[in-house]
Amino acid sequence: MPRVEVLSTLPPLGEDDVLAVPVGPGAVLPSWLSGPGAPLDAALLAGALADTGNTGKPGTITNLPVPGRRPRSVVAVGVGDATLPDLRSYAAVAVRRAQTLAEHGARRLVLPLDDPAAPAGAEEVRAAVEVALLAGYRYRETSKPHPPRLATVAVVAADGADPAVLAAARAGEVTGRSVAWARDLVNTPSSTKDPAWLADQAVARLAGLAHVTVTVLGPDELRAGGFGGVLAVGGGSASPPRLVVAAYRPPGAGPAAPVLVGKGITFDTGGISIKPNAGMREMKTDMAGGAAVLAAVDAAARLALPVAVTAVVPAAENAVSGSSYRPSDVVRHVGGRTTEVLNTDAEGRMVLADALAHARLHLGATVLVDVATLTGAMKVALGTRTAGLYATGDGLADALTTAAAHAGEPVWRMPLAEEHADLLESAVADANNAPGNPGGTTAALFLRPFAGDLPWAHLDVAGPARAGSDDAELVKGGTGFGARTLLRWLEAGAPWKDPVR
Repeated sequence: MPRVEVLSTLPPLGEDDVLAVPVGPGAVLPSWLSGPGAPLDAALLAGALADTGNTGKPGTITNLPVPGRRPRSVVAVGVGDATLPDLRSYAAVAVRRAQTLAEHGARRLVLPLDDPAAPAGAEEVRAAVEVALLAGYRYRETSKPHPPRLATVAVVAADGADPAVLAAARAGEVTGRSVAWARDLVNTPSSTKDPAWLADQAVARLAGLAHVTVTVLGPDELRAGGFGGVLAVGGGSASPPRLVVAAYRPPGAGPAAPVLVGKGITFDTGGISIKPNAGMREMKTDMAGGAAVLAAVDAAARLALPVAVTAVVPAAENAVSGSSYRPSDVVRHVGGRTTEVLNTDAEGRMVLADALAHARLHLGATVLVDVATLTGAMKVALGTRTAGLYATGDGLADALTTAAAHAGEPVWRMPLAEEHADLLESAVADANNAPGNPGGTTAALFLRPFAGDLPWAHLDVAGPARAGSDDAELVKGGTGFGARTLLRWLEAGAPWKDPVR
């Protein structure tokens, strides 16, 4: 990933630089393009904008090679009304284009933010730094050498030397690198990524951070702890399940103990209720919720937030063998609640149930948030860019929605509609695991009892955890969705200031 620097003035431009120019509505150019010291002939650029029809609409781009001048390449990108989403789009388009030019010798992108067309404060600088790291992200496993990449992105803002802006830039860089780690975890093929590997990655990344402890429970500890759901789902695989608990508790942290639970299914065949081939192709990403909560703890610790937070990831591979769990099995979870299995492909809720109960009963949780690629129904309801949010109280839901808006991760609150609760009834257990439609809501209703009386929220990220193509800072593959929302929620102090349930 490139190095990111924040500058307060436009730097001298060299032969290997790419200059980004924000274009406002009506093809308005920034004021720094006028005057004798301008790095570029504004009339030349205005003509190129007219030729390409670039009127400043967000995301529109005009490439302008400048022979004999420095820089050799200019990327003029529409920034619209310079809202935060517009700014993210501007930065992402510029970064992506500059990465292409890196294959032809470009080494640095100069990304100016300040102008009436693109005003910048701490929040804008943070967003630009995050995008600079994430829009250029790539995951590759190939025998060929990787193409050259940008070495540096220079974000230019008039207040770039202000301590608050520098702190925001630091937060953006930490966040971007933590989300990139989550993407790496999600994108790693399941031929490598089994539950033990995922646990090892968490230990390697987190255990050395100040005030972080990582505990991994193996099959014996899971049996002793009554993790019937995790053991059932992982029982058909040659790679036994794990439970990862990563706890960050800095000195002086208050009594609040938010626990983030992330689904960690390292591959999902559907089990005995097997998926069709096409349905399995993206299932290496079925642990995206687990990656998101680990990344949130990683970023919180690296930013030294004055809050305690714990991530719990039940990791299992849902495979097919003679030891797979079956439809009609009855599974006993942590705490004693039982589930009748109707569909072994409804496995995510089985492992989350154990993890939520464990957090409530044994980790001292005061508020619970889980993140999971849980239901195809959520993609039908909200598409592939927006997560479904269920919560037991308005205060928690509002806090997470606000955090998501700041993070640039859209969520939409869904109803925990009590009229569907009878669909979970079972003649032989406390509930069944496949109550049917509305699938996103009944899945949330299944999970709710395991949170007990604690404030609880559930993020179904089945759509936005994966991207089918590049868009803004999203890159095809795993997105790390949810990590930034959770981090912003922790930064805002929501877990201990929000008693509303």
